[in-house]
Amino acid sequence: MRFSEITRMADDGGSGPVWASKRRRGGNPLVGFLVGLLALFGAVTLGLSIMDRSVAEAGARMDGWIATGWNTVTGKTEEAVDAVPVAADKVADEAGKAAEKTGDALEAGAAKTAEELRKAD
Repeated sequence: MRFSEITRMADDGGSGPVWASKRRRGGNPLVGFLVGLLALFGAVTLGLSIMDRSVAEAGARMDGWIATGWNTVTGKTEEAVDAVPVAADKVADEAGKAAEKTGDALEAGAAKTAEELRKAD
């Protein structure tokens, strides 16, 4: 009885049939992530298209979502940029007050030390 080449290869290898061997997993994980993201985007588009009965309306709805997100991010950024000068002025004022107190304390300490030195002479 003759066996096929695949059967003989499987018997010779000792690791099972050729078609059952484990394939090496390769590829860039970033590509997999992007493909998954595109698949999700396509599924959302398809679902909204079925709900709205129009691809154009589904696209308009998703554009609205994107615009809302963009406006939220840019609004928060503008608020943060506007808050920086106010916070910097406040910190500068507090640092100035602390420097004045430190200077006054050093001056008082120097005067006291000078007076004690005069008494010691």
